[in-house]
Amino acid sequence: MTMSNVHRPSALKQQNKKHNTLGHRSKGQLTKAFKGRVSAKSISKKCKNELSREQRRNQAKQLRSQKRECTAAKKRGLGTARSPPFLVTITTLCPDINPRAVIKQLTSCDCNAVVNTSPQGVTHIASPRFKQRFAFVIPPVNDLFAILDSAKVSNTVLLVWPNDGEVGDAGELLLSCILAQGLPTPVHVTLDPGEISKKRKIRMKQNLVLEISSRFPGEAKFHILERSEDALLLLRQIGSQKQRPVFFRDHRPHLMAEKVLFDGEGSSGTLQVHGCVRGQQLSVNGLVHIPGWGEFQMSHIEMVDDPYSAEFHKSKNDMAQDNSEPQLLERADPEKQVSLISVNEVDPMEGEQTWPTAEELAEAEAEQKAQKKTKRVPKGTSEYQAAWILDEDEDDADDESQGDFESDMDDDDDPMIKPQDAFSQSGKDSSEEDEDDDEYETMTVTEADDNYDEKIDYGEELDAFEKLKAERQDQLFPDEVDTPQDMPARLRFSKYRGLQSFRTTVWDTKENLPVDYARIFQFNNFRNTRKRVFKEEMEGAMLGWYVIVHIKDVPRHLYESHRMSQSPLVVFGLLNHEQKMSVMNVVMKSHPSGHFRAIKSKERLIFHVGFRRFANCPIFSEHSTGNKFKFERYFRPGCTVVASMFAPITFPPASVMVFRERPDGAQDLVATGSLYTMDPDRVVCKRAVLSGHPFKINRKTAVVRYLFFNRDDVAWFKPVELRTKYGRRGHIKEPLGTHGHMKCFFDGQLKSQDTVMMNLYKRMFPKWNFDPHVSRPPPLFTFKTREDITGDIFEEDPSAKRAKKVHFHHPIKLKS
Repeated sequence: MTMSNVHRPSALKQQNKKHNTLGHRSKGQLTKAFKGRVSAKSISKKCKNELSREQRRNQAKQLRSQKRECTAAKKRGLGTARSPPFLVTITTLCPDINPRAVIKQLTSCDCNAVVNTSPQGVTHIASPRFKQRFAFVIPPVNDLFAILDSAKVSNTVLLVWPNDGEVGDAGELLLSCILAQGLPTPVHVTLDPGEISKKRKIRMKQNLVLEISSRFPGEAKFHILERSEDALLLLRQIGSQKQRPVFFRDHRPHLMAEKVLFDGEGSSGTLQVHGCVRGQQLSVNGLVHIPGWGEFQMSHIEMVDDPYSAEFHKSKNDMAQDNSEPQLLERADPEKQVSLISVNEVDPMEGEQTWPTAEELAEAEAEQKAQKKTKRVPKGTSEYQAAWILDEDEDDADDESQGDFESDMDDDDDPMIKPQDAFSQSGKDSSEEDEDDDEYETMTVTEADDNYDEKIDYGEELDAFEKLKAERQDQLFPDEVDTPQDMPARLRFSKYRGLQSFRTTVWDTKENLPVDYARIFQFNNFRNTRKRVFKEEMEGAMLGWYVIVHIKDVPRHLYESHRMSQSPLVVFGLLNHEQKMSVMNVVMKSHPSGHFRAIKSKERLIFHVGFRRFANCPIFSEHSTGNKFKFERYFRPGCTVVASMFAPITFPPASVMVFRERPDGAQDLVATGSLYTMDPDRVVCKRAVLSGHPFKINRKTAVVRYLFFNRDDVAWFKPVELRTKYGRRGHIKEPLGTHGHMKCFFDGQLKSQDTVMMNLYKRMFPKWNFDPHVSRPPPLFTFKTREDITGDIFEEDPSAKRAKKVHFHHPIKLKS
């Protein structure tokens, strides 16, 4: 076809409106411009993310199979023939319940089960019916620390509820502590209520369901142990239910002691702990931690056949005769064994930026006094004559006017006038005196206790009153400090500085560090170190092996105290670096049961952090974002703060419980929370607010007084920004006179009732108050038998039909 034959549209052809691309090229224009070329970025992105339907199905199938295998491996890792048994801690929430009654029903429900008891009191049940093994621990009912230590390593916590569902103060404290520490898989049980009516039993079940569901949402199921079938159902639930993960327990090797022996004649010796390895592999070159005792090294680990093994066909007598010789599994290598050194040696010649000590400051002041003074003297004056010439004092005129205040007294007010006696007797009616004696009787009235003052410590009451007064003053006027009049403010606040912006101003984290910071350890990147430590594979005793751990250099008095208390012994293996000291930061949330008054910063508290417990005096700061955090003078009820202190390194996550110790030794749960970071670079700034009042106001300028009391202080703090309570901002323009008056300029006119304030900040550091040894609290319950017998409150014979009668006394709460 030639060009002359090309079709030309007529004038009547429809002309469509062009598409408006809104300033950018359309898809068609882009296609023409690229001419089929595709960027490498889009090609790689398409190949990476886009999968075909068959590939997506295969990927989902592989993920399901991996999860199924992981779940099956976890189930096979507990309670089977070659794995550790289900460890169950039995805890009663009321002193009227005998936990031995629960053990009696569980051991007698299956006639084919093999039952054994270890020297530490752990009851083992090997059930051929379920092909599973169970180990039941009954810690002392009165010992809070023993119950918490047993729950740390347990797979299941069996809570025995009273029939009426009413839990006392001690039961509430126990439940709060178990929940805050990290709740394992819970199982709820109540004993046979006896012969009661059916209607009353239904009401009892409804009350228990309400109580359990209010504290454990979604877990209102509970068992009533009336028959042997109920005990079998309880064992089935323990062995088949999903296990709750507890991070600090599952990522560290640990064991519950089945038998404890001490070998040594002196003040220290070797502790032999028999038990089954749980959690992770246990290396002999690592360190172990015993809660309440501290960190220790191991000499060697021996392996023996499990005396409560999973050979279900063995009888009880055959198990008693099965005593195999221990085999040496691993001996500690001195070159590879982790050292117990927890702090660095301070090198004074290292030239660190540390704040000078009191001795160094005293020496510097003595040197300054010993230096010769430079004086301006006439020419030709000898050194002897110059010593007699006095320095010229500045003659500043005192413009301050003193007002005389006179008090006027009324002439009519005579101080010698005596008030009339309000209790003078009036005349009595003669008829009342002659009343018949039969209308009255004689009774004995108990007089007031004359020794009341001897029972009260008024010195302690005055101290508590002063603390309460200071806390209320800080609450009404937060961070406000009076400017001293007896010393210059530039000396009183020499360690403070002004910040233009608390949020954005840079603060050097390595500036003016105390000497204690040279003793601790710090990571370049704590998160990467934590990931690497958790991924490291340990070599040693495998999971599920029954071993004998030989722990060396254990003090004898710790073993004797454990033997007398009859509490369970728990051993944790430490990860790398967890014996070293650093700055620990924990988030604390106020607990309503025991936190009823404010806690001052640096007050001694008892901390339960993961598997550790210790005492310390932390400093509090606000829980917020940023690179600087305001120091909190008080931890008030209902608040959340971050506590910073020197403590051993612990890798999060880990639960935190905080107790406050009373003068009588009792402990109140004041806060719960979690481990935040191990960061010495956390900058905690204490704020001091100096306040003054406008004296003369002239538009945007004002004369302010009472902020300082001498001219040199005004010149010293002149660069610091001012602010007012009504939101004005300004700065010092010049000092006026010699008594602290100053002329200030603001961004707006001040009001006469406004207050001028200056914010000063200094960095706060924790003190070295770490105490690894914590005294045990008094008993949770107070027991009293008919025979007034002390010792074990329940009969040790499992075949006993009932427990002795006990009475519960609620602990007294001290409120300020």
